[in-house]
Amino acid sequence: MIKALTAFTDEIDDAETAVEDILRQIPIEENLLANSIGIITCYTDYIETGAFAAICKALPFSTVGMTTLGNAVSGSTGKMLLTLLLLTSNDVEFSVGLTDAITEADENPLRGSYQEAAARLTGEPALMLSFVPLLMNVSGDFFVEAFDNITGGIPNFGSLAVDHNEDYHAAYVVCDGEAYPNRCAFVLMSGKIEPKFYIASISNEKVFQEKAVVTSVQGNQLQTVNDVPVVDYLQTLGLKKNDDGSIVGINSFPFIVDYNDGGAPVVRAVFALTPEGYAVCGGDIPLGAVLGVGSIDADEIISTTSEVLQEATGSKQYDCVLMFSCVGRYFSLGYNPDSEIAKVQEILENTKVPYQFTYSGGELCPVNNKRGQMIANRSHNDTFVLCAF
Repeated sequence: MIKALTAFTDEIDDAETAVEDILRQIPIEENLLANSIGIITCYTDYIETGAFAAICKALPFSTVGMTTLGNAVSGSTGKMLLTLLLLTSNDVEFSVGLTDAITEADENPLRGSYQEAAARLTGEPALMLSFVPLLMNVSGDFFVEAFDNITGGIPNFGSLAVDHNEDYHAAYVVCDGEAYPNRCAFVLMSGKIEPKFYIASISNEKVFQEKAVVTSVQGNQLQTVNDVPVVDYLQTLGLKKNDDGSIVGINSFPFIVDYNDGGAPVVRAVFALTPEGYAVCGGDIPLGAVLGVGSIDADEIISTTSEVLQEATGSKQYDCVLMFSCVGRYFSLGYNPDSEIAKVQEILENTKVPYQFTYSGGELCPVNNKRGQMIANRSHNDTFVLCAF
């Protein structure tokens, strides 16, 4: 069993008051069990003012997490928050890992930190919570695949860091009071824990019926489907082409990718189109995958998030719910950017289950087959992911 408690503060400038806010909501001494870990998400401003470091220093347990542009926990109100999810248990162990700086797609920094963290556990890791840096030259797919190679494929749930700036230059992974632009932090959990994973992306009603096969691809650059350039294929679906060769509103039409391995499809956002008519996507796409095109808007986001929350909370009473939602969903909410957070709070506050919700630069979550069995860890775009345990 895991006991989960939450706290938050909106005091950015006064570190002393921020610490008081957190400690008032979670009386530490009377709540800690044998093993504890804290998950922190916050606006970058808390790091710059020192409030984040002061809070971590006041807590008698390790903390990991990341920056974000929006978040919530049980009972929270307002915007620009620092949130804390405390997990404490007598029969679940926690071990924190922090890699060295990551400058390229090299597994070695991940392997060494994982081995050190795993060695501190008395049992085999059953769940990994990952907080990944947002890097220009290393994708979320690398972290998923590298950790699979290292761990043997234990469930890996997490997020890429993000922040409120247009270019995300102040997106940080955080660990024990320090902030890092290029390191990965993670928590390994072992013992009596049986995590369940839920994913909300795009409903079938919002996906074009026509499907295509990926016939040429290089990493995250989708070149041809059905042996024609991607831009030509998109026009066959009725999407319009601009004078400069791009597709009108392309960011609202993500790809739905079926890996053909029995797992649920994943979403790939389209960031740009090249002069050759190729699509630069938010993650790798395998050769031979079956491709669909979806449409995402505010109504779709609220609807899919609500459906998954109802499914998750209606199936079992959990000790804790941890959620990440892509910033692409946030920006698609238009004039009501807080409506997804509001929907999460509306549904989960009624369940009394402690939760933490954070906007993400990319989501890491296992995918299941139709029988609910885990197929593989995957990196996602434009997706809401939930881990309950």
